[in-house]
Amino acid sequence: MTQSSMGREPALPALLISPDKELAAAAQKAIAEAKVFEIVSELRSYPPAQTAEIRIRQAQPDVVLIDLASDMEAARGLLRSIAAMRPPLPAVGLGMSNDATLILEGLRAGAGDFLHAPFQQEAQQEAAVRIRRLRQAEEAPHQEQGQLIAFSSTKPGSGSSTLAMQSAFTLRRLTGKRVLLVDFDLISGSVAFSLKLAPVYSVLDCLAQSERLNPAVWSSFVTNCHGVDILAAPDSPTTDVPESSRVHEVIEYARMFYDWVLVDLPTVFHQLSLFMMSEADQVYLVSTSELASLHLGRRASGMLGQLGFEKERVRMVVNRLSKKEEIAPADMEKIFTCPVYSAFPNDYFALHKVVTRAEPLGTETELGRAMERFGAKAANLAAAERKGGRSMLGSNPALSES
Repeated sequence: MTQSSMGREPALPALLISPDKELAAAAQKAIAEAKVFEIVSELRSYPPAQTAEIRIRQAQPDVVLIDLASDMEAARGLLRSIAAMRPPLPAVGLGMSNDATLILEGLRAGAGDFLHAPFQQEAQQEAAVRIRRLRQAEEAPHQEQGQLIAFSSTKPGSGSSTLAMQSAFTLRRLTGKRVLLVDFDLISGSVAFSLKLAPVYSVLDCLAQSERLNPAVWSSFVTNCHGVDILAAPDSPTTDVPESSRVHEVIEYARMFYDWVLVDLPTVFHQLSLFMMSEADQVYLVSTSELASLHLGRRASGMLGQLGFEKERVRMVVNRLSKKEEIAPADMEKIFTCPVYSAFPNDYFALHKVVTRAEPLGTETELGRAMERFGAKAANLAAAERKGGRSMLGSNPALSES
């Protein structure tokens, strides 16, 4: 196989699809000179999806170069068919000019990149680098996956979002490893608001692209905050339940790159919560000492038992516990019919301070120390490991650009 002009990587085999003879000729000439790609097959019209798949199976290209300008509608349908193939195949859009509208439509349809005349060698090399990263990502499932931790509540307003956020920061601080927090509360998700973030995209955008995820696309969806990558809930609430297959694809993709993936969920009785909890390695069900919350906690515990959730995987957590509480944790365990894994004090001032500043809890407060113990317990860390983890804070977040 031909070597790239850089002399390091072999040229990427490519299938060229272009009804435009002028565009095809210009692309072929530039590609032959740059030797970054190698045209192994060519189609001079937009084929039906089945024909395209047959040609791809025969030629076995590493990338499809597709003309977007001749007929965007036909190209869009073809891009979607290519993206749905297994294993997935990256596609690069082609055009005669740097047309912003064409680029945007192509990216939305599933193209991972865009090249335009005169198809400069440097642009080809950059596209090839991104494609190779995607191929590496597809091989990553064979590696050890990150831990998936789910936070849900027995009753709205129990503080599960706050515990999920602070747990993410704590795990990052204690272990120095890569942490992702996903806000899956599509109706009242508040993670981005609480952290004073203004993300361009939300988890819904990520779900819509679940079949086309690659490191470059992923990095545009997440925002970094204090070393933790955040995938936010949408600004506009929605009651639609996303397809479980798409949720699974996004989470499995995230687990390839992060050591810890934390998801903040709606209440435990929500369909999405039950699905995510069935996928999770650890589940923390958050209650307060309020009578209604305790009652719903008992109902949730019974329901999860009937659904076959293992008791050692689903753990009850009590939030905002006052020292003057009339109901002791032992009594709560009788109500829940399961142990209380952790309890967090009602430290209003400490919480108000970090919420106002949009920052992690420190260990100088009672609540901060409780969170530290909880994080170490969840991560199964010894004291020596916790101390070592703090020295790693300078390491970069996993995939965010910021």
